[in-house]
Amino acid sequence: MRIGAIEAGGTKFVCGVGDVQGHIEDWCSFPTEYPEATLTKVIDYFNDKKVSALGIGSFGPIDLQVDSPTYGYITTTPKPGWENCNVVGIIQSSFNVPVRWDTDVNAAALGELTWGAAQGLNNCVYYTIGTGVGIGLIAGGKGMHGLLHPEGGHIRTRRHPQDTYAGLCTYHGDCLEGLASGPAIQGRWQEPGSSLPVGHLAWEIESFYIAESITTTILLTSPQKVILGGGVMQQTHLFPMIREQVLQNLNGYVNASELLHNIDQYIVPPGLGQQAGLYGALALGIEAYKRTINE
Repeated sequence: MRIGAIEAGGTKFVCGVGDVQGHIEDWCSFPTEYPEATLTKVIDYFNDKKVSALGIGSFGPIDLQVDSPTYGYITTTPKPGWENCNVVGIIQSSFNVPVRWDTDVNAAALGELTWGAAQGLNNCVYYTIGTGVGIGLIAGGKGMHGLLHPEGGHIRTRRHPQDTYAGLCTYHGDCLEGLASGPAIQGRWQEPGSSLPVGHLAWEIESFYIAESITTTILLTSPQKVILGGGVMQQTHLFPMIREQVLQNLNGYVNASELLHNIDQYIVPPGLGQQAGLYGALALGIEAYKRTINE
């Protein structure tokens, strides 16, 4: 039984094939171009794979309301050419198989809950902090949806007292993404984060903003695990700084041993590493297949 997985990122697409036990047997990646060129490559990849279902974890915002006329569309993205792109419709017109889709970060969170750092739990939150900032929330084993889906990368946060950077989000300026994404680091310091030394003020400011967001998420959704992925979090020295700041923010108010005594195991990197999104898309595809056979 082959299940197709598509991690549709704003920078690159990753396509893969796996089984219902969670084994990825083949995968490839290519840069995200305009929709026609990119989705043609996706279709070409799966043409000879004989998949029984497909899962898609996509950059967004996306329409997840199944009764909506634009269900399956990427909606108000600033990504050139992708606004109002009918991703699910194009894929389904090429392969007569069930398709399930969600945001790329909800998919990554589901992958981590199924096979990664949050395995065995009922809920978790996954942050991807890189070119943009996205947050995926899994509650009761399922991705959280409502009017749309979580857009925690665009929450507002208190300003670090030493930060004068205006922020770069085209919608909100100094939201979390506008202050803490990889391009925001480069915009603030005029060089990429990978070039900045460990003791640079950049990392104190970065950990401050990430910890502010995590604190809000803990108080609002009470996740059993907080997972931090994305390119910025390759700076692993951020983890102890973020954990310390979260504890200071909470000030003992949340009386949970995971926070008070085991925070090193509570705020963690992805157990699936850079493939959390692909495994999450596989988990979505498995859900699509099981839903079909149970109907």
